[in-house]
Amino acid sequence: MNREMEPLIPVEDLPQHIAIVMDGNGRWAQEHGQPRLIGHSAGVKALRRCVEACVKYGIRYLTVFAFSSENWRRPADEVNGIMALFVQAIQTELAELHRNGVNLRFIGDKQGLPSDVLQAMEEGEQLNVQSNKLTLIIAMNYGGRWDIMQAARQLAEAGLDITEQALAERMATAVCGPDPDLIIRTGGELRISNFLLWQAAYAELYFTERLWPDFSEADLLEALRDYAQRERRFGALSLD
Repeated sequence: MNREMEPLIPVEDLPQHIAIVMDGNGRWAQEHGQPRLIGHSAGVKALRRCVEACVKYGIRYLTVFAFSSENWRRPADEVNGIMALFVQAIQTELAELHRNGVNLRFIGDKQGLPSDVLQAMEEGEQLNVQSNKLTLIIAMNYGGRWDIMQAARQLAEAGLDITEQALAERMATAVCGPDPDLIIRTGGELRISNFLLWQAAYAELYFTERLWPDFSEADLLEALRDYAQRERRFGALSLD
């Protein structure tokens, strides 16, 4: 690895869990004079680069916002194209992911998703590697408000008290790993857009102007270096 690309960050200062709002595919396509779906396809390549970098630097969990519960409002041809690309990406990338020690998990509302998407998700989760280096969690038809609501509904239907711990245990991400330490949003927007609302309570937020298809290993390292310089107090006073 090029010396300029080395993280030079102590392991204890690296996040265990990174979550990413992968924004900017459509604008990237527009800038390149291409249909929006070409931008989404380029976004898949960016995700591959990011996964490889996370494995390299020992990040244990990566959650990405692939399709939000609000994305259904987009034109039907774009939504259908995204769904087809999603299935294709799982089918073509799954073997390589497992060779690299990556396990797949999916979170989100499965109701309303096409049958081929559900089948691809099931197949992706069925294969697991023992030497798991990274858990890749893909948020599909996901919304943070939906997540909180479905957790509360589970408790209500079971007649259980709604406590912070009980809700946390029923969040969609509960079986996937710890809450994210670092949330990255590409594309220049300064919001998290209904992504992991509960889980992001104490996450560090990092925003970049870089459009997602252009997001590189160097961009990830810049975010990691920024994260390593922050003091996470979780509501307590500074240690200084």
